[in-house]
Amino acid sequence: MLLKTQTHIKDFLLIVAGIISATFGLEGFLLSSHFIDGGVTGISMLLASISGYGLPILIAVLNLPFILLGYRHLGKGFAVKSTFAILGLSIALATVHFPEMTHDKLLTAVFGGFFIGLGIGLAMRGGAVLDGTEIAALLISKKSPLLKVSDVILILNVVIFTSAAFFLGLDVALYSILTYFAASKMIDFVVQGIEEYTGITIISEQSELIRQAITENLGRGVTIYKGKRGFGARGDRNLEMDIVFTVVTRLEIPALRLEIEQIDPKAFIIQQSINDTTGGMVKRRALH
Repeated sequence: MLLKTQTHIKDFLLIVAGIISATFGLEGFLLSSHFIDGGVTGISMLLASISGYGLPILIAVLNLPFILLGYRHLGKGFAVKSTFAILGLSIALATVHFPEMTHDKLLTAVFGGFFIGLGIGLAMRGGAVLDGTEIAALLISKKSPLLKVSDVILILNVVIFTSAAFFLGLDVALYSILTYFAASKMIDFVVQGIEEYTGITIISEQSELIRQAITENLGRGVTIYKGKRGFGARGDRNLEMDIVFTVVTRLEIPALRLEIEQIDPKAFIIQQSINDTTGGMVKRRALH
């Protein structure tokens, strides 16, 4: 019960921080220059610019169908948090006003996207969304095997920025695309984790010596898999061996590769990016 309460408090604080950041990005940078973002937020900003309707109302109304979809397909908890996040953003935009931070259009586009992306990412970390686009994209991709989530989002944003070029001008549309890219990168940065790790898989007949070198010389943790190695023109040789797997930071890769090459220069090494980790020894090492 205590853990559940702590989790709810953490989620609440992340969502509130996300609302504040997104509001600052919109009020302090984008709105004065009429730049827009992608997704439902971008549609709301575009409609507000050409129709005169208030942005807070449009954000709340246009996101409502996506919250209902989220409730149906992703659960009540998600819908409640997202409702709080989106209504909180609408209320903040209506009541809190930040001064314009800069008149430079490039800085406006980049940092407006930065703070919006930070806000959306923090809200997602808290289990909510400030923009319903990804809910729709996820559901459409499930219905259509030919479309991925990224494809749906790309198509939607092409329509949004093309419309922006027609109604607001080409310059505004181009700066808005820059805003969108800045926001997207920031969302990835926040949601996928600040630290980047690399998973290393080592296939070698000297697996035991490599395991000892990693654990004793480098002080890293390893996982051992049982496997068979097949190669040759017909792939007719089956050699049982241990496969060594470890996770390291990018800065630790050269030392690890050196240890492996000293033992077995012909070892087969596979590297793969890992956005974040939980548990294990990697993060504990970073704390010391």
